[in-house]
Amino acid sequence: QVQLVESGGGLVQAGGSLRLSCAASGRTLSMYIMGWFRQAPGKKREFVAGIKWSSASTYYADSVKGRFTISRDNAKNTVHLQMSSLRPEDTAVYYCAGGVGYWMAVTVDSQYDYWGQGTQVTVSS
Repeated sequence: QVQLVESGGGLVQAGGSLRLSCAASGRTLSMYIMGWFRQAPGKKREFVAGIKWSSASTYYADSVKGRFTISRDNAKNTVHLQMSSLRPEDTAVYYCAGGVGYWMAVTVDSQYDYWGQGTQVTVSS
């Protein structure tokens, strides 16, 4: 089993920045990809960014490309999501996910085996 714990959410003004972290514990070697998803009230959960544990290859949703950066710290089994130039439409609960799925399906939430509890990000206008 793998446990994922997010931190770093909060309230920020539009144009500001936040850094989310996801600490993984347990059988972390079983994971191949890590991703961040978000879900706003009344909306479906959507992919934000993904990263390969091994090569640090990354992939972003068009809506966050150029504003968000995903990174990983192998020594600490932690994945970060640096969010800049935040907009009110970025307001959502952000979830960290990990799994052994295929990189080509990094945007598909069913590819992920483990999920964190979520952390709220609120961007005020």
